[in-house]
Amino acid sequence: MTGLFITLEGPEGAGKSTNREYLAERLRKAGCSVVLTREPGGTPLAERIRELLLTPAEEAMAVDTELLLVFAARAQHLTGVIRPALAQGSIVLCDRFTDATYAYQGGGRAMDIDRIALLETFVQGELRPDLTLLFDLPVDIGLSRAAARGRLDRFEQEKREFFEAVRRTYLMRAEAAPARYRVLDAAQPLASVQAALDGLVPSILERARG
Repeated sequence: MTGLFITLEGPEGAGKSTNREYLAERLRKAGCSVVLTREPGGTPLAERIRELLLTPAEEAMAVDTELLLVFAARAQHLTGVIRPALAQGSIVLCDRFTDATYAYQGGGRAMDIDRIALLETFVQGELRPDLTLLFDLPVDIGLSRAAARGRLDRFEQEKREFFEAVRRTYLMRAEAAPARYRVLDAAQPLASVQAALDGLVPSILERARG
């Protein structure tokens, strides 16, 4: 087995966590070593940075602070979890990665894409996901699902326009890199989404087995 880096992307309420567990179970049954992780977070220190990013506070966070914290957590995550797991031949299933930074900070916050790209290269070197699963759904549905979970985090409290920009950016990136992305309709019933994941498993196994 060779290491394979698969990221799951999408907005609030898209079902990434549920489907990540489902895909992991399918791959493990096929004999793969699978590591589940998430961003921001993935290590104890990176999870502490996650709390800073997601917890609402009286002091407004500068957009530059937000971007740098995201990449600080990512640097720790890469060193502590992702690179070691890939080196051991595991399939890494990561709930969000740098595509989320382009979508949320680049799209939602309207930050300069070149600045994000500079940090991406600085922190990651040449490492990029082998496959990105984009769970796409209309903003209204996603926000309704997020609200049903309970208290909203700092990002979930943003206005609709923010999330429309996030979705547009995700879809633009998927269109620009069709070889890496697979777009799934997350507005469908869960069984339909998971049936689509089932259809991707053979190609994932083929790539993992070299």
